[in-house]
Amino acid sequence: MAKKLEIYKCEVCGNLVEVTDAGAGTLTCCNQKMTLLEEKTADSSTEKHVPVGSEGKYGIKVTVGSTLHPMTEEHYIQWIEVINGDYVNRKELKPGDAPEAEFYVPFKENLIIRSYCNLHGLWKN
Repeated sequence: MAKKLEIYKCEVCGNLVEVTDAGAGTLTCCNQKMTLLEEKTADSSTEKHVPVGSEGKYGIKVTVGSTLHPMTEEHYIQWIEVINGDYVNRKELKPGDAPEAEFYVPFKENLIIRSYCNLHGLWKN
């Protein structure tokens, strides 16, 4: 059973799905069960993948990595997401963009911040 806000990936075509309403069914794509992505928080590449929130000009500023993540065609952050209770805010990124985003959400310590790397998957603060 899928849970709200979980991220699933199709290993055949690469589709990503975020669950907005949990249900009893199994998520499938391309005639295969989709893979639940684990939210990674640390490993040897933490300095480039974990999203970090700080006070920004208009709300929360998120940068991906204490050493900024590369943003090349081959390796980049696809999106950054801030979850604040019932509100979900996402910024889509593309190669060449800076691996950062600012959201009109007041900065506070208990926000959930996630980012998705096209090579290394889902990361959480």
